[in-house]
Amino acid sequence: MSTPALSALFHPASVALVGASERSGSLGTVVLRNLIEGGFGGRLLPVNPKYREIQGQRAWADVEELESPPDLAIVCTPPATVAGILEVLARLGTRVAIVLSTGLTNEQKARVGRSGLRVLGPNSLGLIAPAACLNASFAHTNALAGDIGFVSQSGAMCTAVLDWARGRGIGFSALVSLGDALDLDFDDFLAHLGADASTRAILLYIESLQDARAFLAAVRSAAVEKPIVAIKAGRVAEGEQAAASHTGAMAGSDDVYDYALRRSGVLRVEDFDELFGAVETLQRAGPLNGGRLAILTNGGGPGVMATDAFVAGGGTLAELSGATLAALDRVLPAHWSRGNPIDVVGDADAARYRAAFEILVRDPAVDVILIMHCPTAMVSGMEAARAVIEVVQQDVPCTLLTTWLGGESVEEPRQAFARAGIATYDTPGDAVRALLQLLRHREARDLSTHTLPPPPWVDRERAIRARKIVDAALDEGREWLTGQQAAAVLEAYGVPVVGTRSADDPDAAAALVGELTPPVALKISSPDVVHKSDVGGVVLDLESADAVRAAARAMLERLEELVPGARVEGFIVQEMARRPDARELIIGSAVDPIFGPFVLFGQGGTAVELLDDRAVALPPLDRVLAEELVSRTRIAKLLRAYRDRPAIDAEALHELIVRIAELVVDVPTIVELDINPVLADQNGVLALDSRFLVRRAAGNPRQRLALRNAAE
Repeated sequence: MSTPALSALFHPASVALVGASERSGSLGTVVLRNLIEGGFGGRLLPVNPKYREIQGQRAWADVEELESPPDLAIVCTPPATVAGILEVLARLGTRVAIVLSTGLTNEQKARVGRSGLRVLGPNSLGLIAPAACLNASFAHTNALAGDIGFVSQSGAMCTAVLDWARGRGIGFSALVSLGDALDLDFDDFLAHLGADASTRAILLYIESLQDARAFLAAVRSAAVEKPIVAIKAGRVAEGEQAAASHTGAMAGSDDVYDYALRRSGVLRVEDFDELFGAVETLQRAGPLNGGRLAILTNGGGPGVMATDAFVAGGGTLAELSGATLAALDRVLPAHWSRGNPIDVVGDADAARYRAAFEILVRDPAVDVILIMHCPTAMVSGMEAARAVIEVVQQDVPCTLLTTWLGGESVEEPRQAFARAGIATYDTPGDAVRALLQLLRHREARDLSTHTLPPPPWVDRERAIRARKIVDAALDEGREWLTGQQAAAVLEAYGVPVVGTRSADDPDAAAALVGELTPPVALKISSPDVVHKSDVGGVVLDLESADAVRAAARAMLERLEELVPGARVEGFIVQEMARRPDARELIIGSAVDPIFGPFVLFGQGGTAVELLDDRAVALPPLDRVLAEELVSRTRIAKLLRAYRDRPAIDAEALHELIVRIAELVVDVPTIVELDINPVLADQNGVLALDSRFLVRRAAGNPRQRLALRNAAE
């Protein structure tokens, strides 16, 4: 529901422009001209002490001279004057202002924030609301009226989108430039546009987020009502991404953004064509009931091209039932393809198209049908299109996409499809890309509507045990847990770990052999070494105390040679794990500067960064979300049975991921953690090596969780 301030912003009865001008090229001149030429029907109140009349409008010397408080104020005066003007407007009763002025200092911004008004900006291009004939911006052109809401952090992107969309006849219900978003931000406009009956879809241009929790709560709510499509600029880390662990080195901020948007039901795209194309596809073709595609074509080549593109993009062709194949045999020539794609042959007339289409829509194994037509002398494209439209008017249960290949000769069929509300595309590639977008959006919507079960009674005992271990390390001045401490934290959360002990020196390491079952593995413990094997910091299959002692001394010598000055905290001695069918995985966590803690899963081992096979998720998680996390990696296929290797215990893996997510939620002093490798096979999971970076936590630990409000 819109607030009174936002209602006044989009539908004001009166607008004061403070800083209005007639000076050529000035901001106040351009904005006033846009307001007048935009056809605003309310009262325009130009304010500037230098004029009695501006561009044919009566002018006021000061806002205090106005006869009544304006619903909306637009301010484009020097930075030092902005806060004082807003304070006066607030006292008069104005609720909302657009600040176009730039260059405000932090002190001036703070004063603006205390003014008592809701503020769009500063450093905003402004706002355009075509339904209210309101062009409260200094854009070079006005927006066409339409039903798309666009909210952008970049004024330049707003003007580019205006140009792009106007040339294609695309209109807007609202176009908003957030500027510095000192007050009004994405969450405010998402709430307004999500409830706005005149807005059919919402487009976002995102560079960074100031309040991830507020954004995700608002976007998830709005995505339930209408499609949301976003461009997220920048594919590099926004902050100084820690690289002390595998997880910190592998996961960039863009990975976390991508997941957060998907988890919230948002379809992410890369450019304008995809942005507006996705909106049209979602409206004309969606929502999907499933993703199994049947292709109906009169040209074998285009059908094969569409198949290749769809399967390469991760799509699945429908397997036609025996009944469907038999029915098609009765209406198609004997030499038809007898499979999917369904090639109705080049001499197909409208009746053949119609008969084949009617059979396909009755097959429960078909969720989506792509109908293609190549120009022939046997039948006009319009006749074939008319046959398709007549079947669609009978309310078919499948999602339908069409591609009528050609130029001028197929313009009429394409227009007919558009009038009938049927999605149509110029090429098979365009149609397949659109379908893959639909599938991605469907996955995102499913993910956004997944509700975590109510949290069980918190196992305070395990959380207390883990916190005591971490606090003890911090009290000792340590940032890295010892191997034994790390294993103890994992054991507190029920994570199976290999027998692990820590030692300060080679002699102490040798003495530990009697406490473990040989053979053992020896590993160096150094906060300056992430990849132990690169410096000879791992030796396996040691059978005796003497062998451990000799290996430890040799490690110290190699480390001094390869990493001079590296800090050595001691050694880790572990029992060897013999699991020949196991896959090596990594599970980790780090803290994103925008979204807080995240969980990482992927292929592990010594080449973990080189393999670069990972996916991330935001806690809290349950088994459904853990399974979804695993499914987004390449190694997911290798976790199933193949050749003579049995499938891993998937439930054990998903449970392990959930427990790690719970750990990082319960113990906010954990900044980074890696478990690499995790061995996973048919007998379960086993943590072999783990690293924990810990620091004192500041503030409310629950506020770290970007999705906490949405999950509970």
